[in-house]
Amino acid sequence: MTQTLDRGDADVPDNLGPGAPTPPPEEQTLELRWQPARGPWALEIGTPEDTRAVSLVVGERLTLGSGRVAGVRIRDRAVSARHCAVHATERGIVVEDLDSRNGLFVGAARVGSAVLAGEGSHFVIGQTSVAVRQAQSDAPRRGGSALPGLVGNSRAMLRVAEEVRRFARTPAAVLVQGESGTGKDLVARALHSLGRRSGPYVPLNVGAIAESLADAELFGHRRGAFTGAVAARSGAFEQAHRGTLFLDEVAELSPAIQVKLLRVVEDKCVRPLGATQSVRVDTRIVSASWESLADCVEAGRFRLDLYQRLSTLVVRLPPLRQRKSDIPALAEALLSRYRDEVGPRRLSSAALAKLVACNWPGNVRELGSVLYRAAVVADGEHIEARHVEGVMPDQRSAHAVQMAPGEALELLERHKGNISAAARAARVARSTFRAWVERERRRQSSD
Repeated sequence: MTQTLDRGDADVPDNLGPGAPTPPPEEQTLELRWQPARGPWALEIGTPEDTRAVSLVVGERLTLGSGRVAGVRIRDRAVSARHCAVHATERGIVVEDLDSRNGLFVGAARVGSAVLAGEGSHFVIGQTSVAVRQAQSDAPRRGGSALPGLVGNSRAMLRVAEEVRRFARTPAAVLVQGESGTGKDLVARALHSLGRRSGPYVPLNVGAIAESLADAELFGHRRGAFTGAVAARSGAFEQAHRGTLFLDEVAELSPAIQVKLLRVVEDKCVRPLGATQSVRVDTRIVSASWESLADCVEAGRFRLDLYQRLSTLVVRLPPLRQRKSDIPALAEALLSRYRDEVGPRRLSSAALAKLVACNWPGNVRELGSVLYRAAVVADGEHIEARHVEGVMPDQRSAHAVQMAPGEALELLERHKGNISAAARAARVARSTFRAWVERERRRQSSD
């Protein structure tokens, strides 16, 4: 006897009807006709030059390679003419190596074949990373994001590029949210560049400014306004007149400065310290924070009215672990940047597979550090897997980089007051870690 169940019926004992005789266990055969968990599928193919997507329905087969005989032709010299075969099944994507020159890598291991059933699974061929995703109507199109300074054509980055282009045409305030190392400053520069404002781009890490100096840094001062003010100085708002002011780590602003910033955002006027009259400014504000400003508002650490004005438009940057098909292009760009210091370098397929397998808690900034160290220790032009292994980060949770500010002083004490060493241990920028320490000290002094 054969009993056939759909996936949704797997917990139903039988479908023979009430009173029907039950055969002995040894005579029962259970067939499970599994329905596809997701589909159709999309392969997000990322090379050092481009990213594109190919859709597959269940039952469809194709080959990936660099030759004309391949079903999907990949512009990658490290990929064989017929490198691997891909088959979309109800259980997932089956990928099989076709006796390629450089092999097929899944999870940093070279394999002959594999079944990739999870959303976002990856495999590497040559210098190309292939992500398995559920096909969507907004899958990446051919071509690049074409944003100045930004690298990556994955679906996630194409969404960012579309938002940046649309937002750049307006003078409204933009809030850029993303984990440390995702490139929030590059998005701010792209907004300024595409906006074609006539004034300069002025970046300011407000989290690294002492509260006593924040007034002067933001709004400027006149001669004699305070001890040491031997000459008048324009603040960041005046410096960025008709341009863009980028306020990084805006969540670290003290309550007193938040009040003053709110007034400037509303009135478009600043009053330098020691001045008797306000100065009108035409400054576009782009702010950024790795912390969720909405959560800071809920916690009572950030003003709701200021948050509402700074977040007129919001760009959310994806972490690197969500756009791994961009790693080949990012690696190529970073190694090219280091060429003058370490010489020409090229990743092997095995080395690239190890990079793709990492979760990158420090995102693109951490990827750059790892590639630089690997390029230094490599004994030739090629960076092999062994060179990458020795300099890879610990495989920690992606949230580990978002260390609770209350732990900053404890970590600083363990490193004997060395800010740089403590920041490296926390895997954040030194300015970010210093801001955590200053905020915690302010809290302690107010208790």
